[in-house]
Amino acid sequence: FLSKKYRHPLQTVIPSKIINMENNHENKPYNSHRRSSLLTFILLGAVIYMATIQVKAWWSDQTAASSTPRAVTPREDLKEDEKATIKLFEETSPSVVFITTINLRRDFFSTNIYKIPAGTGSGFIWDSDGHIVTNYHVIKGADEAKITLWDQSTWDAKLVGAEPDKDLAVLKIKAPDKRLKPIKIGESKNLLVGQNAYAIGNPFGFDQTLTTGIISALGREIESITRRPITGVIQTNAAINPGNSGGPLLDSANRLIGINTAIYSPTGSYAGIGFAVPVDTVNRIVPQLIEFGKVIKPGLGINIAPDSFVTNRLNTTGVLILNTVPGGGAKKAGLKATTQAANGRISMGDIIKEIEGKTVIDSSDLFRILDAKVVGDKVKVTVDRDGESKKIEVTLGALKE
Repeated sequence: FLSKKYRHPLQTVIPSKIINMENNHENKPYNSHRRSSLLTFILLGAVIYMATIQVKAWWSDQTAASSTPRAVTPREDLKEDEKATIKLFEETSPSVVFITTINLRRDFFSTNIYKIPAGTGSGFIWDSDGHIVTNYHVIKGADEAKITLWDQSTWDAKLVGAEPDKDLAVLKIKAPDKRLKPIKIGESKNLLVGQNAYAIGNPFGFDQTLTTGIISALGREIESITRRPITGVIQTNAAINPGNSGGPLLDSANRLIGINTAIYSPTGSYAGIGFAVPVDTVNRIVPQLIEFGKVIKPGLGINIAPDSFVTNRLNTTGVLILNTVPGGGAKKAGLKATTQAANGRISMGDIIKEIEGKTVIDSSDLFRILDAKVVGDKVKVTVDRDGESKKIEVTLGALKE
């Protein structure tokens, strides 16, 4: 291990001593180097420690600066139109309700009956007796309905009456007077295109939602669930989405001017065109539903042929009378029904061409014209009878279902 140069002369005599002596001699530069390395390590650690302290101090300053909230810029008072909108919502939203419909299903393997949520919609409080007005399509086919009021209390509702032709229905709940806040009733006959419109409802199940817009058009016509025309409909661009159905459309005086009932959209969501049944129609029909459970509709007392038969087989326009109802206005006035002779020859009845000077092209026109009348009104009916035009006055009677 030791080279010859460094071998001690006494190595052969006392080798262990020599080795110890040599080790002591050789450890001197080694220990010096060790002390130097240790000093370097200590100095390096001190530098790292001081750098860490500096970095932590810098980071604390940066964090403190970034987490300090910025000063709030003060604003002036709300604009008058904003205040008016806020007031409208605060005053009217307690009159708007959330409707949940339920279907009952029987277990196939037992007699257990399960309640399954069927849908949701909106409505509003009509009077302090607990009557709730909504769309017919909101509660159509439901076995039960529950009403959630503005204070989040929920009440069982029963159906009082419905008018599918106008997509209207009336429910009733037994709630204390203090929880019932009837909506203000306006009128729709004097509305103007361009005036503000406000819709409150429960789109997609989110309760008490307000959207604003204007009246985009008046006098629109849409088709009801029974395929009968609903006339005088209000068109608005106030956002109406699924769940808004049955909710109120309001004017700037916080008054009901219509019931949101349909939208025009290729996707099923709001596309800028919504429709509302006018309040004048609502105010005429709802009292009848409350009193009778149905609408007493005026009619001529006739049964009519399908429009396609008149158009395709007779190649004309109008409404063909198949038969007249015994005791009805048409029979008393002498309107002619369609008959068939013993030899099979068919004699066509009168074809209604006009009522009160308004052209009747098909059954929709007939229903549209009579919709504005009441039982007992007298109307002048123009018919085509065997190629000749005749005018006959008919007293409208109550339609029998």
